Amino acid sequence: MDFTFTEDELAFREAISRFLMTEAAPEALREIWETDTGRSPELRNKIAEQGLTALSIPEEDGGLGLGDVAWSLMTQELGYYGIPDSLADTAYLAAGVLTARPQTDNLERNQQIKQWLTAIGEGSIRVAVGHPVNPLVADAAVADLLILLDGDDVHAVTRKDIDVVLRPSIDSSRRLAKVSWQPSRDSLLASGEVGKAIQQQILNRGALSAAGQLLGLAQRMLDLSIDYVAQRKQFGRVIGSFQAVKHHLADVASKIEMAKPVLYRAAKEFDDESVDSSVYISQAKIFCAEAAHLAAKNGIQVHGAMGYTWEVDLQMFMKRTWVLESTWGDVSFHKARVNEFVFDANNKIGPGQTFGRT
Repeated sequence: MDFTFTEDELAFREAISRFLMTEAAPEALREIWETDTGRSPELRNKIAEQGLTALSIPEEDGGLGLGDVAWSLMTQELGYYGIPDSLADTAYLAAGVLTARPQTDNLERNQQIKQWLTAIGEGSIRVAVGHPVNPLVADAAVADLLILLDGDDVHAVTRKDIDVVLRPSIDSSRRLAKVSWQPSRDSLLASGEVGKAIQQQILNRGALSAAGQLLGLAQRMLDLSIDYVAQRKQFGRVIGSFQAVKHHLADVASKIEMAKPVLYRAAKEFDDESVDSSVYISQAKIFCAEAAHLAAKNGIQVHGAMGYTWEVDLQMFMKRTWVLESTWGDVSFHKARVNEFVFDANNKIGPGQTFGRT
């Protein structure tokens, strides 16, 4: 099995990273977050010009037609640079939902779906995605379209058809809201078994997106901590030379390296529509959340009390880590899914099964 990424995937990731390094610097993000909406249409348009919003859109609808493995690289970049929820929710989650919806005899509805997919690829529409695992909906107040669930049904609802009550978040990049709405036949995308399957896909896609962002956040906090300890001096020496500080940061680095293959395996299983993809995604969420949590904890430790202050970049990524840990299922939720799989007598696991022995 080939575990390497293609040259195109790596080149695209590098291009996105160079772009965000310039356009989404921490000082620029602070200015955006202090606005009423906390969003920048100008930045969104520039991101669309880079092709990121079209990554999951089918080629026949003007997109790149890439899958979940490519997104496992992209979500790390979104986490590393602290890009708000709505980009991944629109370009990855919503695009996946609309693409997965089966074609029907309703030609007008099918055409509407194609128009939405084209708009997502162009970056001209913002989509929020709700799910019972998340009590609040991110970016509901500023979204043009919302994907919402009602029982086994999946609906696409326009902003004018919902009421929102804003809720605060510890993460300044997040815009959360409690959503009230009424389902209708006109808004229905899928129902029954198809609706249930799409809802499960939304949960898995959301958890995989959060896992990738957490891994990117972990790397960013580690890099910030390394830069800080290389400059901060105590007793006439940079604190990075102290053995205890080295151990703190080495522990984070090892957690990140352990989480990477788990994330990539989950993305590959999901891309291949494996029947066990849910458990691999839960495993990825757990590993990536643990890496980011430790990066935040040890980052604060080496920064001292100043790591919490608004002026220090670390707090931006630390607070985002705290909220993403519980978004799309917290660690307990995903450990329960793994536990259910491991202790199911029908699942043949262990070294004997791994290597195909009977």
